[in-house]
Amino acid sequence: MLTFFSAGTGGAPPPAFLLTGINLKCSNSRRLTIWAGEFPDFLPKQVENIKDPYARKLASRIERIPVNLLKGCVMSSCVKPKEQTEANPVVLLHGFDSSCLEWRYTLPMLEDAGLETWAIDILGWGFSDLGRLPSCDVASKRDHLYQLWSTHIKRPMVLVGPSLGSAVAIDFSVKYPEAVDRLVLIDASVYAEGTGNLATLPKAVAYAGVYLLKSLPLRLYATSLAFNGLPFSTCIDWTNIGRLHCSLPWWEDALVNFMISGGYNVISQIEHVKQKTLIIWGEDDQIIDYKLAVRLHCELPNAILRQIPQCGHIPHVEKPDAVSRLIANFAHPDQSQRANPDSVSTISVPS
Repeated sequence: MLTFFSAGTGGAPPPAFLLTGINLKCSNSRRLTIWAGEFPDFLPKQVENIKDPYARKLASRIERIPVNLLKGCVMSSCVKPKEQTEANPVVLLHGFDSSCLEWRYTLPMLEDAGLETWAIDILGWGFSDLGRLPSCDVASKRDHLYQLWSTHIKRPMVLVGPSLGSAVAIDFSVKYPEAVDRLVLIDASVYAEGTGNLATLPKAVAYAGVYLLKSLPLRLYATSLAFNGLPFSTCIDWTNIGRLHCSLPWWEDALVNFMISGGYNVISQIEHVKQKTLIIWGEDDQIIDYKLAVRLHCELPNAILRQIPQCGHIPHVEKPDAVSRLIANFAHPDQSQRANPDSVSTISVPS
């Protein structure tokens, strides 16, 4: 369970620019001011304790939109684009038991590169209203994403999935190829055979395990284990960002529902992915072996593989500048000059 958690927590350390105060580059001519607006009232009150300015800014933009499922409407959490463009939108998923706050650094960069960008919370995770708890198994997550896409996005998308989100993206693109123009898979967790023995646990034991997964000590340990040299105060803040959604009252039920349903097993679907695919991999990923990146590259019919040096399992948090450039150039290669480092400006970031 700890490996599963580490692969999707989003509680990674801040990139070097937050620790050092170095200016961060972005791809247009204006300076971006980081500020924290008022938060939506459906977010847990613990959001007020978050110190990271990028996380606070993105949290202030989260909203809920209606998504109609078979058994009723779910008010689903996401970050909507600031503006629509004629090009296909970029849609960002997240990892296991995480939220759209994973994209606090990379999403603004993609927007500054001129891309229409959504960040969507996968059903059962994030900040959606699950008061009338729907099923949160694989089929339900797939249907939820399709209904959200068909109602609110309505155009083929560049679908981005990190870690377990890659399995979500592959499963969705094979089932609904008309909805996906291109795929981006980041440190993909796609060779696990579902949740394994966790699916056979008695419910009482499953709830006990999920309760432990929520605990600050375990999350703090996982963050410090995955990343070296992180100041303790920063580790606390980032751990709290990664577990913020766990404070919602339905979180335990939704996660247990997913775990005992068997989870994602997309191994047999990989060869059926027809979309052009970009695989991004952190060179120093300690969670998933790089050999699996090579295997994935070989098994996907139309894929390219790019490594990011000195980077771990969550490149879109550790190296957002590199990830945003790779995504922008891949999504719309005819507009790639917008993400050219020769034409970037700086963001003022407090140390």
